[in-house]
Amino acid sequence: MSIVIAGGTGFLGRPLATRLIAEGHDVVILTRGAAQPGGVARPRLVPWTPDGEVGPWAAEIDGAGAVINLAGVSIAGHRWTAAHKQRVLDSRVRATRSIVAAIRRASTPPSVFISGSAVGYYGPHADEIVTEATAAGADFLAGVCVQWEAAANLTANASTRLICLRTGLVLDKSGGALPQMLPPFRFGVGGPVGSGRQYWPWIHYDDWLALVLWIIDTPAVSGPLNATAPVPVPNADFARALGRALGRPALLPTPALALRLLLGEMADALLLSGQRALPAKAERLGFSFRYPRIDDALRAIFAD
Repeated sequence: MSIVIAGGTGFLGRPLATRLIAEGHDVVILTRGAAQPGGVARPRLVPWTPDGEVGPWAAEIDGAGAVINLAGVSIAGHRWTAAHKQRVLDSRVRATRSIVAAIRRASTPPSVFISGSAVGYYGPHADEIVTEATAAGADFLAGVCVQWEAAANLTANASTRLICLRTGLVLDKSGGALPQMLPPFRFGVGGPVGSGRQYWPWIHYDDWLALVLWIIDTPAVSGPLNATAPVPVPNADFARALGRALGRPALLPTPALALRLLLGEMADALLLSGQRALPAKAERLGFSFRYPRIDDALRAIFAD
């Protein structure tokens, strides 16, 4: 099967492309950089401009079996100025609009379109259980996810199955948020963030990859889908599990006030609040998680 990935050069896109190729698929990555020079390249890089319109790259989507949209600038890469918040929104919505326009124009549209989203869709929820049936929140991240998914829903093609993948905190030591958490623990001063009572919905990197492949191969899956482990934990439990995996203490909390002074609005949205999100739909439809519990996940990650 030919599979097109937008945002395929990032933390999740690179290993996803590698896994799909290992499964025998032909992978095309849409990139804002230059195309690869001559010769056989796997995956194949195709330049695109994700501005809400289509371009020559759209020919890759016509006839593809699946399209996966992971495009968007880093949410945590900069302090949340008004300008950066606009970039976060625009990079996701415009890229999605470009892909949707290409799908709608395709003479042979893809059978499945997996469009990125996040558990931030739900907003802060304390210890309340959250599933795909939970309504959207009202904060900045929820607003981004609502508009992101709305753009994807314009696909409106009976031939194309749409999944909005609401991803939680993806754990791997090669990238994402986890490596940024490690220095305090390695120096013996790690611990919970703020009160530690806020839930952090997480998923092991291998389970996230397996979930995407399962979505492609499972026609019954459609609509929003939580990409989170079945046992989300409060931040204090997460910190203790990380300390155990590293063989280090996890006793010293990081005060909420310090985080707010350092990070501003982003501290509350990303660190001091969360969602007790469950993968209700994936489990109901038969997906099996290799790492359902945080201790098992972190031990596996730091076993090498």
